[in-house]
Amino acid sequence: MLQTVAGPLALQHYTELLPLANDDMSPNQDTVKVAAVQAAPVAFDLPRSLTKVAHFTAEAAKAGADLVVFPEGFLSAYPWRYAFDATIGAREPRGRQWFAKYCDAAVAIPSPDFDSLARTAKENHVFLSLGIIEKEGGTLYCTAVLIDRNGTLLYRHRKLIPTAAERLVWGRGSGDGLIVADTEIGKVGGLICWENYMPAARLALYQKGIEIYIAPNADDLPCWIATMQHIAKEGRCFVINSNQFCKVSLFPTSPFQATHSFTNTPDHQVSDFPSDYPPFAASNPSDCKPDGSAWTADDVLSHGGSCIVGPLGMFIAEPVWDTEETVYAELRMGELTEAKMDFDPVGSYSRPDVFQLRVNTSPGTSVTFDA
Repeated sequence: MLQTVAGPLALQHYTELLPLANDDMSPNQDTVKVAAVQAAPVAFDLPRSLTKVAHFTAEAAKAGADLVVFPEGFLSAYPWRYAFDATIGAREPRGRQWFAKYCDAAVAIPSPDFDSLARTAKENHVFLSLGIIEKEGGTLYCTAVLIDRNGTLLYRHRKLIPTAAERLVWGRGSGDGLIVADTEIGKVGGLICWENYMPAARLALYQKGIEIYIAPNADDLPCWIATMQHIAKEGRCFVINSNQFCKVSLFPTSPFQATHSFTNTPDHQVSDFPSDYPPFAASNPSDCKPDGSAWTADDVLSHGGSCIVGPLGMFIAEPVWDTEETVYAELRMGELTEAKMDFDPVGSYSRPDVFQLRVNTSPGTSVTFDA
């Protein structure tokens, strides 16, 4: 059945309108403690990156976090500065080989690697939100997953439109991933990086009653922080902004590369890219800094900026820059109702008689076989 949905714009030729938000469901907790992890994985190394997830999750759980959020592409790399040797009209063998390595470090659902994530959530009794590179068939997707305290997958959201050169290596998600999970800590969902600049996608989540909006990303520009504040104020929701702090950091003999144990040394505060990773390789690097000079181990690729914003657009936890850190905040859930006294984007401040939005929530399946 088609229902009218408030919205800022009309989209045609879609099959299903969003269900109206169910406002009679509320979180079971008056306050929710959340943690935004600002760290980087061991790039292209899935086992050791899983170890880092387990470490930071346990640390956050010990601090009392109900929800632990990791950045975009944490398993097992955001491929900084590399388009896999592709140019218009040409692809090179080395790029294909690195793409195969990227696939090897990606996560399938289901898989033993995903089971490891589920165990991490269950053993620490937390909700776990994680940006992964997901593999299915021959395609990679930039995906955000939410796992509950029992280790159950609540949703898998694939990035609707990868940005710029990301489109070469990541497929596109579909409307079935626009999910807001109704949980004991509130209604949880989100979008990945520049999806957050898609007004229709945001509106879809507002209509579903989102309360805790998760935004894993790879954008460390100062203007991105304004985006996070805008979304919190527009959606009258809490926003968790999680980005990597990542350096070039070529440490081929670091303790973390050599073992699966975690010790708090400077090597562990940054990403360990493989020593032959083409953009930063010691011999014949394929990339250079904007000023034309060569990259060095201490050069920063992502400055972070992770923060947590309340439903009136004010910081609960200020942005953190240039360090590996877990950002914590206590969310007072009563603020959600207070914030809607004067503005509700899909209620008192909407005009469904003027604007409508249609969303196709069908899976993005290429082939359907009829019986």
